[in-house]
Amino acid sequence: ENDVCLRPEGTAGVVRAFIQKKLDRAGGIHRFFYHGPMFRYERPQKGRLRQFHQFGVESFGVESVHEDVSMIMMASDILRELGIGYRLKLNSLGCNECMPPYRQNLINFVTVHKEHICEDCIRRVDTNPIRVLDCKNEKCQSIYANAPKLINHLCPNCNGEFATLQTLLTQSGIAYEIDTHLVRGLDYYSKTAFEFVSDDIGSQSAIAGGGRYDRLVEFLDGRPTPAVGFAMGIERLMELIIMPQNSRDGYYMGAMDESTLDLVVKMAHQKRSSDKVVLDYKPKNLKNHLKAADKVNARFCCVIGEDELQNGTIWVKDLEDKTEKTLSHEEFYALKETL
Repeated sequence: ENDVCLRPEGTAGVVRAFIQKKLDRAGGIHRFFYHGPMFRYERPQKGRLRQFHQFGVESFGVESVHEDVSMIMMASDILRELGIGYRLKLNSLGCNECMPPYRQNLINFVTVHKEHICEDCIRRVDTNPIRVLDCKNEKCQSIYANAPKLINHLCPNCNGEFATLQTLLTQSGIAYEIDTHLVRGLDYYSKTAFEFVSDDIGSQSAIAGGGRYDRLVEFLDGRPTPAVGFAMGIERLMELIIMPQNSRDGYYMGAMDESTLDLVVKMAHQKRSSDKVVLDYKPKNLKNHLKAADKVNARFCCVIGEDELQNGTIWVKDLEDKTEKTLSHEEFYALKETL
């Protein structure tokens, strides 16, 4: 017996807060976003952690399928901005009119094949039969390939909205594929269901997903309120983001001996008005200055010795292209990206 229940997802908590603040009675449109830790009970594996983090967006009060499209477009824009490739899967889970007869058709189909499906699917037939379609067992999936499909049993209203959804996505240049087995992992969805998947993170390929949940506010004792949203798994996104290489930047400045240190400090202060400067107060030979500049990942190593002090110059080496020059003070202050 479990004594503790930790937060498994964010939508239900947002809905409870929505009702607690009586926003369901206020009417109008309300949109929220959230992020934070979530928890799951399943055995950990690659891409599936006991504790993970999600970012989510929820919209209340808009019944139009255009809001579904806006949510999908927002998720798509975020993934594109992060440089993450994806495939978008779509399905419709129907409404109170078309879901009950379909559910019974599915139960009849599964019952016929009951001897050949896994224990989880047998249990789901009595609790939430639609979830059998989400089973990852290959044998079960081969059986469900011939199961009745909800999109072939949608009522005229749901069928029209699903067609409009596809048209709007096509017009927006967002590619998608219909997945009749996409039911999402939570039981409160209706009508639109969508999932963004990646082929680069193993079997746990979903990186974002959501859909419409017009009945959830009512289920939690609020007034009937149309709603739609999505969530993204932060850890899975982090696996896919390619971070830019840490290129060198800024200036390292040092003195060859005590007699030049005061000038180096003065010039470093002036250079800092326009650029990043790391200043080393300890006089040392050129080899050690170069090592120190490399250690702080500086773009330029800038050193003043006795000769430079006498000539009013500064020795500068570009640690990216390995070129080096002796510059006047004016040339040094004007120096930017290239020598």
